[in-house]
Amino acid sequence: MKDNRLNEALRWIRQASEDIDAAKYNHKDKKFFISCFLSHQAVEKILKGYLIYKGFEHIWGHSVSDLSKECEKIDKDFESLRKEILILDKYYIPTRYPNGLPGGIPAEVFTERDSFEENKSFRKSIKIYFWKRERIKRKFW
Repeated sequence: MKDNRLNEALRWIRQASEDIDAAKYNHKDKKFFISCFLSHQAVEKILKGYLIYKGFEHIWGHSVSDLSKECEKIDKDFESLRKEILILDKYYIPTRYPNGLPGGIPAEVFTERDSFEENKSFRKSIKIYFWKRERIKRKFW
């Protein structure tokens, strides 16, 4: 059972790692709206991977704030992370849908300042991701 949870958690974390690479790539290509969305997606997958590892079977929702609250119930280290990643929730809908914005389209609204390289909260979450991933691996190996 624990091996299955670990393997599934690591699948989520591997995909998060791919999302991080894609966010970097899209940032370099000045596709800032996609970079922002992928930043959100990577953190969402990191948090879901952690919850899966801890035994959660049905994880609903996409809010990284809400997901980090669930993680915080297990590990208080997530409290400081939640404060840092709140901004990422604003990237879930408006980066993809014109009706998520008061005007314009996502490709025109999101800028380099919003994107991956400038996003301090995302960089902090990456550090926590690697730290948690190593703790997950050491737990069983």
